[in-house]
Amino acid sequence: MPADFNGYWKMISNDNFEEYLKALDVNVAVRKIANLLKPDKEILQNGDHMIIKTLSTFRNYIMEFDVGKEFEEDLAGVDDRKCMTTVSWEGDKLLCVQKGEKEDRGWTQWIEGDEMHLLTGFERRCLFFSYTALHSIFTLSSVWVK
Repeated sequence: MPADFNGYWKMISNDNFEEYLKALDVNVAVRKIANLLKPDKEILQNGDHMIIKTLSTFRNYIMEFDVGKEFEEDLAGVDDRKCMTTVSWEGDKLLCVQKGEKEDRGWTQWIEGDEMHLLTGFERRCLFFSYTALHSIFTLSSVWVK
């Protein structure tokens, strides 16, 4: 059975966020504001149907999908992309692949103990490195606890 991501998660760390936003060409004003935030995540999981809410005082983002089914994702207000996204299970990890005008985007999310980890990178191969071993300037690594 896949991992249970249900719950309200509070961010405890966010490594390389400024560098990640720069590489996405996010303007400096938005980068400065975003760098001050520690967004929470509320995840509702019912089988393979998931709703992931990223919540902050600046902007909220809601992603709703069925694991294993491609869907159109509108990232207006995040990095202003539209892409075709597929989130699938890789063991107990969620693996997201985004296809669009900027290729090789996506993330991997998993739970270790009472922590939820999110690893985002520009190159797909980055998604498979362990959280502690990856030191790429182009990779964002975040951790939440319930």
